[in-house]
Amino acid sequence: MRTITIIEDEKLLGSELKRRFEREGWSVTLSPTLADARRLIMELDFSPSIVLSDMNLPDGNGLDFLEEVRAHGGRSEWIFLSGYGSRQDIARAAKLGALDFLAKPLDYHKLDLTIATATRGARARQRITDTARTGAQKYSPDSFIGDSPAATQVRTMLGQLATIPITSILLGGETGTGKGLVAKILHYAGQRAEGPFVDLNCAAIPRDMLESELFGHEPGAFTGAKGRHRGLMEQADGGTLFLDEIGEMDIGLQSKLLKAIEEQSFRRVGGEEKISVDIQLITASNRDLRAASDQGDFRRDLYHRISVFELRLPSLRERPNDIASIVTTLFTEFNARSGKQVSILPPSILETLQSYSWPGNVRELRNVIERSVMLATGPELPREWLGIAPDSTTASPATPVAPHRQSGPAPIAPPDVTLHDPDGLTLPLDGSMTLDDMEECIIRTVLERHNYNVMAAVRALGTTRETLRYRIRKYGLEALVHA
Repeated sequence: MRTITIIEDEKLLGSELKRRFEREGWSVTLSPTLADARRLIMELDFSPSIVLSDMNLPDGNGLDFLEEVRAHGGRSEWIFLSGYGSRQDIARAAKLGALDFLAKPLDYHKLDLTIATATRGARARQRITDTARTGAQKYSPDSFIGDSPAATQVRTMLGQLATIPITSILLGGETGTGKGLVAKILHYAGQRAEGPFVDLNCAAIPRDMLESELFGHEPGAFTGAKGRHRGLMEQADGGTLFLDEIGEMDIGLQSKLLKAIEEQSFRRVGGEEKISVDIQLITASNRDLRAASDQGDFRRDLYHRISVFELRLPSLRERPNDIASIVTTLFTEFNARSGKQVSILPPSILETLQSYSWPGNVRELRNVIERSVMLATGPELPREWLGIAPDSTTASPATPVAPHRQSGPAPIAPPDVTLHDPDGLTLPLDGSMTLDDMEECIIRTVLERHNYNVMAAVRALGTTRETLRYRIRKYGLEALVHA
């Protein structure tokens, strides 16, 4: 329902505007005084899409009332009407977020154009509010599932961090432990939930494009820059910027990021205007950035700036008793997506899941359960699609393995991954391999064919050294390669 509140003491004008908007399908309230409008908007918590207000009313000033409403949290689009208004009044109205300042007698054509603009703004604001509400429901501290002491400690910390205006948070832990999930929890459960959440995987963007992606660029800043581009820092203004795999960022760009974070401002590539932003920065890395900074592979000053608070997420090996509750939650998600009704986790399969080392952590578990649910034919989780075997070297559920230990069997390609010729590779599309499995198989095969030489593999795959190095670390192939 489109709602509009008119605050106007001229009875004839107020009645005329009310009839006009009601004919167009608006739900209209008319307040002849600020006292009446204050009771409606602030005491009864009515939040109209648009407020059309006279500036000078018998019991006060409309600008003062707008300031009260903004302090109370009111977000309505505000349009002022006035027979006269000073330059200072117009400037103050703009500072308070008023959309326009229309002079009396009214130009109804201009009024209609302004109302149309206000309607678009109200709809955009409502979408943001709906997104924040949905995010708050989906991403609360309880979304980090598990009853183990490690999972409970993470939830406790997330609940505390969500209540304080912390500027920089660094998330650590192995790949696949849920850093992306935790970043969304910190945003949607925190004080910036109604602002944007913008994320970027620093390892997924070529080095020469990352600066433009972060800070934006002006037309002609470089070859191919035909128009102005708003960077992700600018898009995240008022909300959260999540930089995943920040350890892969070029060290030259790290200094520019540090300056932008400290000054909360930056210039677009090729631009002269300084753009100010207000963002919460969340970063993540599966590398030990403290050690990397000691070795000169990561700027020490940037590390200290982004780690105002550092939260390490536990590996799945450290909390095997959480696997049952995680799998049960995944059943609900994948059943809804596939139309299946898998609900039974046999004890023997749970034992297999708990005794596996999970080098890919929750991400790997998620892939395994998704594949198994999609190919299930009954209510019981099938064993044949798990694609894993118990690892006798993994500690029992009561004895967590140290987070740095790389245990578990080496990945084995399914028997239907075949080579037809020296340059070819055939992968199954029957659901028996996830996309990550396929990517690992391709990289492993190319490395093997090129005697594990990284630069030769880079040329064969048509990628960059940084991208391939990231994926080698992702799949635990570091010990096999040489430069």
